[in-house]
Amino acid sequence: MKKAVKYTGIVAVMIAGLFLSLYFNNAIGTPKAKIEKDARISHKIDSSWQVAKSTTDAMSAMLFYDKDSSNYIFSIYENRKGLSFGYFFRSGGSTNTENEGITEYRAEGRQEKAYLSMNKQQVAKIEIDNGNTVEIIDIDHTKPFAIVLPVGSGAIKIYDKDGSVLPTIPQAL
Repeated sequence: MKKAVKYTGIVAVMIAGLFLSLYFNNAIGTPKAKIEKDARISHKIDSSWQVAKSTTDAMSAMLFYDKDSSNYIFSIYENRKGLSFGYFFRSGGSTNTENEGITEYRAEGRQEKAYLSMNKQQVAKIEIDNGNTVEIIDIDHTKPFAIVLPVGSGAIKIYDKDGSVLPTIPQAL
């Protein structure tokens, strides 16, 4: 009987050790509070670069840029369905679409949308109409932005500072 208890204890310690190892190595997900740090390390992003970011329970989008907004890198993380203790890197880099317009990212099988832009179009607001109410998100038209909209947000219109509706550039993740 003592041997069974001893082996059970050893197995429990090994499982706990494995779980902790996976957790601290982000193999079971990056905690919400460490997503930006993980992206900076993974993409080798200088600490002087600014970041525009938005995170929901399902997705995180970040747009890192240098002080004169001439260089940028985006990074998108996803909180997987099922057994997940954090967010996983989904896509990143610099595709130049964020510099040309407003890039709309949607992960396959997900309804959340991420919008990223270096804001050369001077976006001033995003209007979300769910059929019952209209929500307005104000955007600083002088700065790059990243925003994640949750499931069921509704119809989305993006306006520049002059009130013109702007198109998005759809991208699949």
